[in-house]
Amino acid sequence: MREIFNDNLNKVHGTARNWLSDDRNKYITLGFFVVGALSLIHVLFLSAPEKFPVQSTVSIENGVTLGEVATQFKEDNVVRSDLLLKLFVVLLGGDRNVMAGEYYMGVHQSVFKIARRMTSGAFELDLVSISIPEGATIADMAIIFSRRLPEFDADRFISIAGDEEGYLFPDTYFFFPNTTDIQVIDVMRETFKQNIESISSEIEAFGEPVEDVIIMASILEKEARRLQTKRKISGVLWRRISIGMPLQVDAVFPYIIGKNTFELTLEDLRNESPYNTYVHKGLPPAPIANPGLSSILAAVTPIPSDYLFYLADRNGITHYSATFEEHKKKKRLYLN
Repeated sequence: MREIFNDNLNKVHGTARNWLSDDRNKYITLGFFVVGALSLIHVLFLSAPEKFPVQSTVSIENGVTLGEVATQFKEDNVVRSDLLLKLFVVLLGGDRNVMAGEYYMGVHQSVFKIARRMTSGAFELDLVSISIPEGATIADMAIIFSRRLPEFDADRFISIAGDEEGYLFPDTYFFFPNTTDIQVIDVMRETFKQNIESISSEIEAFGEPVEDVIIMASILEKEARRLQTKRKISGVLWRRISIGMPLQVDAVFPYIIGKNTFELTLEDLRNESPYNTYVHKGLPPAPIANPGLSSILAAVTPIPSDYLFYLADRNGITHYSATFEEHKKKKRLYLN
């Protein structure tokens, strides 16, 4: 009897194990199905589109309806589903709470994140700090700004600002990510005017045209770093101009042919560019860079001296001479 009971009990246990095993497999299968379905829904509807406008801005105009915004955002690849966007917006706060303005899309974002931003006015337009070094050219600036501002058109900047060389003030600027090249030019031009105004009395007392002052300042910016050195070189260069002697500054050659003092050849010195101060007397026709305030100040506050020559050695120390023979000796001593 006990054997029959044990046998029946084993059969019950076996049946139960089989039932539990089958049931577990069903739940596992169902779990995989649910996860797969949710993943598919996320990819097809909730996640950002492949062509999401990363590092650009999208606008919501005042007075537009939620439906119009949803349609626009789908067309602009901000969301995959305009219906889901409308649903989430209503659930989060209602269509009346959609905030008009410029929304910066720094990274890919889900439709739910977009809806939440629309109802809270999270524009994410944090200011971008951009430093333009003294002596930067228009071409240098185009590279710097285009790396930090998504809406900045480098080619258009160079085209529009080409005649502004010398008059876009080098400084640290704070721009919104959606700032355009045209807006950058306006701000830099206005900053230049404000800084020039701060030394207007010195410029007026010096007596030379502002255009000539800025050209000289752009040369000084490339020739020296310290204000006192710039002022001494300024005295040398203005004196050369006054006696009809060529400026003969090497600072123009990076602007003309991209070579510095230690790379120049005799052939380079004969280059016919109007900026070549070895070939042409007087100042170049326009600035060769955008000078900072200290260089502009140095241009109008030159230190008078008997010097007509100067050179910077490989350690950056400037040496002055009154005669060409003395200059040649120092050149052999400090450069050869």
